[in-house]
Amino acid sequence: MRQGATLPENSIRILGIDPGLRTTGFGIIDASGQTRRYVASGCIKSGEGSLPERLGVLLEGITAICAQHQPDCAAIEQVFVNVNPQSTLLLGQARGALIAGLVLAKLPVAEYTALQVKQAVVGNGHAAKEQVSHMVQRLLSLAGEPQADAADALACALTHANHATGGLASVGMKSRRGRWVSIPK
Repeated sequence: MRQGATLPENSIRILGIDPGLRTTGFGIIDASGQTRRYVASGCIKSGEGSLPERLGVLLEGITAICAQHQPDCAAIEQVFVNVNPQSTLLLGQARGALIAGLVLAKLPVAEYTALQVKQAVVGNGHAAKEQVSHMVQRLLSLAGEPQADAADALACALTHANHATGGLASVGMKSRRGRWVSIPK
């Protein structure tokens, strides 16, 4: 059993990541069966330096988080293509630095679309950020709503917990083309 944990030994520690070049949210939960326990959350801020410096800050930050909290696996939100291709490319580079840090920490990495995360946590793939934050607060019994980026990262971790422990499959859902759909009977 993990030090200070109240979950059984078969629990898994999941690091969720909401990637961003300026601000990357992270959230860590322990999951065992249908039980979810909040461990930590926060943000890595890369500052205003050059792109390589900012990517280095993200890599160092995720490496330190992995060393401190020793997750068993990680879940990261996939990049969506937005109106500005330059922003998409920069976000992809930030995501790459974060994934490199996770791979260096020898963690298996799962990827989920924003639509999948919102569906898994709120039940609606087009939910507003406030709805996601509120549901994260309720699902993890938090005293207050976490920061927006940290809430998204915790939602990503919750999505993986549901997927990794068979939660979504057990209620007849599977992933298809970036969204959760019902499994035909």
